[in-house]
Amino acid sequence: MQIILLTDVEKLGLRGDVVDVARGYARNYLLPRRFAEVATPARVAELGRVEAQRATREARSTEQAEEIAELLSKAVLRFDVKSGPTGALFGSVTPTDIADQIWSQHKVRVDRRKVGIDPIKRIGRYSIPIALFEDVQVEVKALVVPEGGELPPEEELVALEAAEAEAAAAADAEHADAESVVAEAIAEEELAEEELVADEPLEADSVVAEYHESSTEPA
Repeated sequence: MQIILLTDVEKLGLRGDVVDVARGYARNYLLPRRFAEVATPARVAELGRVEAQRATREARSTEQAEEIAELLSKAVLRFDVKSGPTGALFGSVTPTDIADQIWSQHKVRVDRRKVGIDPIKRIGRYSIPIALFEDVQVEVKALVVPEGGELPPEEELVALEAAEAEAAAAADAEHADAESVVAEAIAEEELAEEELVADEPLEADSVVAEYHESSTEPA
């Protein structure tokens, strides 16, 4: 089934991409959550026109790209996001978000497919590589800031990330221990069943032996 992504979806595509997915995945997950819409011929054609218009605003020569690179090298993008106590985001900052912010702040179009990051999932300070034209690339600074607050010092960010990693490792260990307990219980149950099955023929042999003994005793 063909759908049009309405937002960036990790490991699937970027907003505006037309992708093939399983019908159940689309109907049960992507469509109800408004992550996508059905790819009708009219909508696909409309998206094609929009992409063509955007492309005309992107760098079309080395000289243009170098001018844009000089502008963006001085820019600082800011994203105020919802985050948890350890700095993990409730969501992510995606390549499309980066491209949209650059357009919003500087009226410069960059190809979101050439924004060289995976979705950002933690607060922090980032340097984002963007390919503008052939051999012209720029590093754009971005601040991913907890909503209603400011970024803590770098040392605190490192400590928060370490705390989250430690908590995740503890959770993984607890999960592994639980799986181990279940596996041991299953193994013990299987062993008990095997012993029970092994004992049954011996009991039958004992009955047969008793029968033979009673039949050979003198009357």
